[in-house]
Amino acid sequence: MEPIFQVEHLSLYYGEKQVLKDLNIEIKKNKITALIGPSGCGKSTFLRCLNRMNDLIENCRIEGNIYFEQDDLYHAKRDVVELRTKVGMVFQKPNPFPMSIFDNIAYGPRCQGIKKKQVLMEIVEQALKKAALWDEVKDRLQDSAMGLSGGQQQRLCIARAIAMEPEVILMDEPTSALDPIATAKIEELIEQLKKSYTIIIVTHSMQQASRVSDETAFFLLGEIVEFDATSNIFQHPKDKRTEDYITGRFG
Repeated sequence: MEPIFQVEHLSLYYGEKQVLKDLNIEIKKNKITALIGPSGCGKSTFLRCLNRMNDLIENCRIEGNIYFEQDDLYHAKRDVVELRTKVGMVFQKPNPFPMSIFDNIAYGPRCQGIKKKQVLMEIVEQALKKAALWDEVKDRLQDSAMGLSGGQQQRLCIARAIAMEPEVILMDEPTSALDPIATAKIEELIEQLKKSYTIIIVTHSMQQASRVSDETAFFLLGEIVEFDATSNIFQHPKDKRTEDYITGRFG
């Protein structure tokens, strides 16, 4: 299967401090890849490399290569806005805009120049259906998104990403601020979305990684210790450090 991302000898520095060390990984299309490891091990930093969010951080320097669909992600002429359209992101805490549910979803398409009300309505409806939220909000699209529950807000943020028709959705601990019922809904949704999107998820929950992902990368101190099919990582880890982490001996 053709990888959607190829990462070769990636190192990242904040000033003098090295945060990622010589990472090599291929991420497959239409699969769910989980990034696990203790806090501060570089998972979220790596995730932000994949849509160049680290460009926004001062003194951030990158060595090595990342290819997205075989094109150099960090090429000087790369259109970063277009990249972030193709590679959407959902953050740890739900971050809806302080506007209506409809306007939250329509915001991106409007920025792309889509103005027709009917077209926007179709985009909003489709995105909310794909995010399993339509039935809950279809009669209150003009209500403020801030009135939704935490779990609904996070699904709204996923719908907002979907409305841009991305190929990849990056998720940085998308359920860490949610209760178990909302978490289960998001996990169900992730399983559905992989038919249409490549999903890369950072999670602190071993159970979540084992439930939702096809492949898992274990990060430690800025390195990828092990990357394999999720079943192998959890049942037959090759590295003692992986085994110690997933059995709760550290981290």
